[in-house]
Amino acid sequence: MSALMKLKTLQGHLESINGFEKPKLKFEQYETPAHLAATALYTIQTQFESIENCTVLDAGCGPGMWSIGAALLGAGTVTSVDIDDDALQVFKENVDDMELTNVDAIQCDFLDPRVARWEGYFDTVVMNPPFGTKNNAGIDMKFLRMGTLLSNDSVYSLHKSSTRNHILKKVKDWGMKGSVIAEMIYELPAKYRFHKQHTMNIAVDIWRVHHAQ
Repeated sequence: MSALMKLKTLQGHLESINGFEKPKLKFEQYETPAHLAATALYTIQTQFESIENCTVLDAGCGPGMWSIGAALLGAGTVTSVDIDDDALQVFKENVDDMELTNVDAIQCDFLDPRVARWEGYFDTVVMNPPFGTKNNAGIDMKFLRMGTLLSNDSVYSLHKSSTRNHILKKVKDWGMKGSVIAEMIYELPAKYRFHKQHTMNIAVDIWRVHHAQ
């Protein structure tokens, strides 16, 4: 597979991926829409060459939208971590269906301090972290910070556009550089009983955070 794959072809592959069977609210489990993931990954490769032949980590991989997309775009290896074994079962089935051989799944809490043993190991970290609603306030920034520790180059992360100024301040505090490389609309389907609307559109940013040279 190569990064020369057309965006529409990549999106088509991602649209065939199975999502969460029983999403868990405590983990804020929502699938990344195929269009959003395909566009983000295609941008990451074509603008920054951060996928093809790179070591990629997908933090909080869920059913594998980002991981599989990265593998299809020619990643050297993809390491995918998630805290939820049920999600990883779906993930493994999706990887098998795609007949991918360069993707490994690991069950662990991404925020466990032991994960830091991978410091600087990965070229590229991609993530759609929990947004930090309900009982998880600030978890999005904890994910992003851990990602910056594990990457030797860049982290690409999806966040609500409303948090843009907060993220920019945090990135500067960490002595790093960050910029929004894409602004998109996240169509959030009604997955949980408290959702009143069938879908809700949220403005999101794809961030690139990297070490200041």
